[in-house]
Amino acid sequence: MIRRDITGSVEQAAKSFPVITVTGPRQSGKTTLCKAVFAGYPYTSLEAPDQRSFALEDPRGFLSQFPEGAILDEVQRVPELLSYLQEIVDDFPVPGRWILSGSQNLFLADSISQSLAGRTRIFDLLPLTWQEVTRFSKHPQTLEEALFSGSYPRIFDSEMNPSDWLSDYVRTYVERDVRMIHNVGDLARFQRFVELCAGRTAQLLNLSSLAGDCGISQPTAKAWISILEASFIAFRLKSFSGNLRKRLVRMPKLHFYDSGLVCWLLGIRSPDQLQVHPLRGAIFESWVVSEFVKQHTNQGETTGALSFYRDQNGAEVDLLIQGQSQIGFIEAKFTKTASRSLLSGLKRVHRHFIETPYECSAVLVYGGNQSQHRKDGHIIPWREAVIEKTFPQFAVPGP
Repeated sequence: MIRRDITGSVEQAAKSFPVITVTGPRQSGKTTLCKAVFAGYPYTSLEAPDQRSFALEDPRGFLSQFPEGAILDEVQRVPELLSYLQEIVDDFPVPGRWILSGSQNLFLADSISQSLAGRTRIFDLLPLTWQEVTRFSKHPQTLEEALFSGSYPRIFDSEMNPSDWLSDYVRTYVERDVRMIHNVGDLARFQRFVELCAGRTAQLLNLSSLAGDCGISQPTAKAWISILEASFIAFRLKSFSGNLRKRLVRMPKLHFYDSGLVCWLLGIRSPDQLQVHPLRGAIFESWVVSEFVKQHTNQGETTGALSFYRDQNGAEVDLLIQGQSQIGFIEAKFTKTASRSLLSGLKRVHRHFIETPYECSAVLVYGGNQSQHRKDGHIIPWREAVIEKTFPQFAVPGP
């Protein structure tokens, strides 16, 4: 087991909040993290039928088993339990006493907002960042291998073939998790929908086009996108909305959290296929964007400061990190060769911000291995796409 970057933020929050909630996609390492950070705590999973029945039939009796607190896993299976936990927390608000984890963001968010608002700190444990992947003794050595393998811990911890593991993951997700989140009757069509979404990663999310290609209604497509978000498979990156006197695109972009999952859904079965695949640039863009999203989340920050920029004339930057007085521009290019021309898009967008109060900096993340610090921005290798290195002004000091 490796140390996760989010550990320090969780440990710090446990000194102040009586309840810590860790959510995220299935198999992202939530249980492992909770057991490591809160070693010695009693642990029970509400996935187990007997424990779930006990919690449903006698919630007070169930919680009384743990007078000093406990780790309660898969709590979305018994959301009613949180109302009873609220009573205990209000009577004995001991910091770091109760640790909750679950893999369905939508159910957990609704239940917590109703029962534990102000009493818990919520953390999203997303798949591994690249820096975390490199802590495993055997990890990808090339960009193609990194994109193909993705970032789920089990693949590296057990040294599994990514395609084999992801095949089982998708089948379990579609056949089990989707049914729990939403009553999807046609699972075959839903899987086709997920595959179509994978083919649109890093693109503007046009629900009408997506629905037409899948043979479903637009409201259904919107509901199914929400399922992907609730289960941490994909996310919508909002467009920049500042007042720049420009006609900006308002449609969000669709991104997947895990590049390996995208590769599997697109039928890519070896790293070598990525060298010539027509969507290799889009897959890499989503990888870069998700890297910064995961790093931002690991710092305990929300993703509200992240967006992309595109105007009606085609000026575009893949990712913006916005602070009070600073903005960082990030562009992703799959190419292995660094050149000045790679910075042309960043330079064009930078000009749009000249008359704003923001202090701007630009970074181009590319598929090569050499860094170049140029007047118009920094060109950095994909291995160095780290907030602390590229934009130290946005890094949150560790606890």
